[in-house]
Amino acid sequence: MPDHLIPQTATALDRKTLLALVEASHAVNRGLELAEVFELLVRSAANVLNAQGASVLMLSDAGDELVFQAAVGPGSRGLINTRIGHDQGIAGQVIKTGRAARIDDTALNRNFLPDIDRKTRTRTHSLLAAPLVFAGKTIGVVEVINPTKKKQFTDRDLELLKLFANLTASAARNAQALDRLTRENLTLRDAAPPPIVVGNAPSIRAALRLARKVAPTRTTVLLTGQTGTGKEVIARALHNLSPRRDSPFVAVNCAALAETLLESELFGHEKGAFTGASEQRAGRFELAEGGTLFLDEIGEMGLSSQSRLLRVLQEREFVRVGGTQTLRCDVRVIAATNRDLKAESSLGRFREDLYYRLNVFPIELPPLADRLEDVPALVTHFLDQLGPELGIESITITDEALASMSAYHWPGNIRELRNITERAALLSDGRIGLHDLPNEVTSETSPASDPSSWQQPAPNTTNATPQTPAGTTGSRLANQERELVYRTLTQTGWNQTAAARKLGVTRDVLRYRVKKYNLIRPD
Repeated sequence: MPDHLIPQTATALDRKTLLALVEASHAVNRGLELAEVFELLVRSAANVLNAQGASVLMLSDAGDELVFQAAVGPGSRGLINTRIGHDQGIAGQVIKTGRAARIDDTALNRNFLPDIDRKTRTRTHSLLAAPLVFAGKTIGVVEVINPTKKKQFTDRDLELLKLFANLTASAARNAQALDRLTRENLTLRDAAPPPIVVGNAPSIRAALRLARKVAPTRTTVLLTGQTGTGKEVIARALHNLSPRRDSPFVAVNCAALAETLLESELFGHEKGAFTGASEQRAGRFELAEGGTLFLDEIGEMGLSSQSRLLRVLQEREFVRVGGTQTLRCDVRVIAATNRDLKAESSLGRFREDLYYRLNVFPIELPPLADRLEDVPALVTHFLDQLGPELGIESITITDEALASMSAYHWPGNIRELRNITERAALLSDGRIGLHDLPNEVTSETSPASDPSSWQQPAPNTTNATPQTPAGTTGSRLANQERELVYRTLTQTGWNQTAAARKLGVTRDVLRYRVKKYNLIRPD
């Protein structure tokens, strides 16, 4: 143990004290969880000083509260996580002055807080308190109460407590540094390059205007839209445009985990909380502290997890699975879903109160079928990314292939566009042509199904069906599809919502087919 940590008045230490200090020093350097180190230190302090109880209080991140992090002795279990003002009690005075204190009779001390005795159902008559100082900054207090073998504590006892305070301060800083590195490691593992939102269509510009408006705040955002429309890209953009940009961005796919695992993933768990929980583990809310937590596919979350999430959004606090300690968090939540959560809540599958908590600032992302004019820019962007990834110096695309991709309706949205672009790049010799694209993309823009080759129905024949012009050898499938769409529109009085429902497709898909086949209402 370094000599500078040992007070001059405590050089003559008995064997019991030395062993306790050596064990405590080893605990500080073993990299144990902070809660374990604190508990070992307070137990050692109570044992060495023959005290009835001992505790460690740490300043909160905001510096306005002292929080009991560890305690031993009567009623100590109920003391954990109790909060007092940073200037309250004897501990508050130690924080203020930066000096250790010995109180022989607490009844005569005006700073003593009897509320703590009422909480632990004990009677404190004598007390020692020493500041936890690291790098010249006071970060907490260690206390011991009621000597068991004598009437009051001595000055030598106070010097010993200072030694435990030095060890405790070192333990706190080591554990906090390890915790910070762990968070950075996990967030870097999930990190992605700064997002680039590509597109100039009115629908995506409207969504981006909303995103820029809400980004600087801590308001909860709900991103809605079909699968593959780029919700995580927008979530990362919101984070990067916010004051939290230098803190972690942590993403969780709620559909990828069973509900029991999801709760552990979000809120963490204590050692022994369930089979396989061999150690305490921080959850994503802890890892995202000060930053942003992105909850993707939140409509898949079970009702139990929804209840716990609602509490975090309302109270900014949570409890690890299997734990009792309430932890506070400063995390901005951005959620995303391709479900209609309002409809889900009416069916009892999603909590209505949680829906309203999440739906503070909704942003709907348009499907790619509604912004086909952005396809060329998106393809160019993906090719710029894919070249280095695939080890290809330069990838280009022919005008015919790009036109074909710009006419396809992209049911899988931007995700499908990127996947097909990557596949085509791999199949090509550095220049993507029509032959490198899958049939479903090229068939919709083949000459046989080109909308310009179709004759328009006569304006006065409301029951007429579109005909293939003479000499055109159109695809039988395209002919049948065009006829089916036209007939259904006629039957529903050209109500596109009703026609889409009858055909079993979305309104966007129907609108694309109407545009593709250049179908015009007769009247």
